[in-house]
Amino acid sequence: MKFKLIYPKWEKLDRQTRFTLPPHGPVVFAAALPDDVNVEFIDENIQEIDFDQPADFVGISVMLTAQIKRGWEIADKFREKGVKVIFGGIATMLHAEETQEHADCVFLGEAEGRMEQVFEDFKNGKLQKVYNYMQNFPPIETVGTARRSILDREAYNYRGVQMVDLVHASRGCRFNCYPCAVRFLGGKSFRPRPFDKVVEEMASINNNRLFIVDNSLAQDKQWEMDLFKEMIPLKKKWCCHPIENDDKVLDLAAQAGAWFVYQAIFDSSDFIRDRIKRYHDYGIAVEGSILLGLDYHTEDYIKKWMDFLLDIELDMAEFTILTPFPHTKTFDDLHKAKRIFSYDWSNYTCGKAVFQPKTMTPEKLEEMYYYCWDKFYEEEPQHYKMFKMLKKVMDKERADGTYKPRVRQPVTQERKF
Repeated sequence: MKFKLIYPKWEKLDRQTRFTLPPHGPVVFAAALPDDVNVEFIDENIQEIDFDQPADFVGISVMLTAQIKRGWEIADKFREKGVKVIFGGIATMLHAEETQEHADCVFLGEAEGRMEQVFEDFKNGKLQKVYNYMQNFPPIETVGTARRSILDREAYNYRGVQMVDLVHASRGCRFNCYPCAVRFLGGKSFRPRPFDKVVEEMASINNNRLFIVDNSLAQDKQWEMDLFKEMIPLKKKWCCHPIENDDKVLDLAAQAGAWFVYQAIFDSSDFIRDRIKRYHDYGIAVEGSILLGLDYHTEDYIKKWMDFLLDIELDMAEFTILTPFPHTKTFDDLHKAKRIFSYDWSNYTCGKAVFQPKTMTPEKLEEMYYYCWDKFYEEEPQHYKMFKMLKKVMDKERADGTYKPRVRQPVTQERKF
């Protein structure tokens, strides 16, 4: 069976550093497919879709709300040709009812151990409209190595430099952050994968640089330390979301190859200042993740906050606008208060105001968003800060003998992460 798996393109943020990362959802999904399924993968962010090329079945994997409308467009074109379409992925779960209007089948939940039945139903003409496994998670032990062989690996780089491969060590999240839908998607409990499975997958990746995409590694201190101990012999260099604010954990992370972290910066407190310093003390760079548009964010507050961000010497920063994604408390609160004025999902990029802020106009919030990007990179442009980040990882690789010089031509069409 020829199965065409598509990852739709989407509008990226104006100011983000331009490079392409391989999507994680499709390669995890592909690993769960029956052995007799011949997969052709198309990442529309780097490739064009040939709608005339034959396919028995089309799958559309959608991670972001900003992708969902493009996913619907793609599905409609294939269905007009009589090709059946199945949707899956995070954004499919967030927009399940709307997506059913554009799909022959919607799969909700995690794929491990479930796809054999779906494809058997397809072959027998009994494909169900919805397969709902939300909150009915497969055993975490059944999560195997992602099927990265479907990727065009050469396309995922920054100015010709190999970037990172994505991998996950756990699912679910015990935290309940205001703008986040992870508890709805992956459950309220932290579900770590067995260490041997994680290390086996990391070792199998032909890339020394990884992005551990878990929502937060700082969910179980002992598990976190044990994971880093297991990773030390791999000599991989990796980035992740927050690490536990503990000297033993940070020391083990550094030994295991921690390169940089994406750290939420939610205020200008001494706690945050110390948090960044401690990362730096262990040689771990920090890319600050700064969310704008909360009810207490005035124009003056944001400007003073920017002074703080420059003072604590973040290695890089990424600014986003609060966005009320479905199935988050943000959406529930703003929708109930009738403060959301756009439900056009293509605008849900985290770079546009789709709701009425409390202390300013939507236009002013967007103006402050661009102010922050421009102010932070005023003295050192993004590409220079990115070069310094890349140099750090290369220095770490040279120090332990894992550096591999790469001579590549830059891709002709750069995309944004």
